[in-house]
Amino acid sequence: VQLVESGGGLVQAGGSLRLSCAASGRFFSSYGMGWFRQAPGKEREFVAGISWSGGSSYYADSVKGRFTISRDNAKNTVFLQMNSLKPEDTAVYYCAASRTGWGRDSGFDYWGQGTLVTVSS
Repeated sequence: VQLVESGGGLVQAGGSLRLSCAASGRFFSSYGMGWFRQAPGKEREFVAGISWSGGSSYYADSVKGRFTISRDNAKNTVFLQMNSLKPEDTAVYYCAASRTGWGRDSGFDYWGQGTLVTVSS
């Protein structure tokens, strides 16, 4: 599975962005998908995850109510809609695929190269 993120950029605080992650390879709908982020000087952290069918999702407390993860299995794509962005959301955002789950503690087997999101104050 190869993952390619897009949609990052510069946005003012309070604005919105929608990230996309396109997956190649077979059996996309068999993978739980997640979004992670890594801010400068900080460790990578879990942001959101979504189940194989899209019926279940899970969010970090820091983004709950502002971010929404979704997926389109027909298009092999997972999305992260980010609203009410804050400067502390600035980070490189990565999508990842897991054969075993979609939560914070799931093992993610495949990773994209990341897309940079910068939120100005």
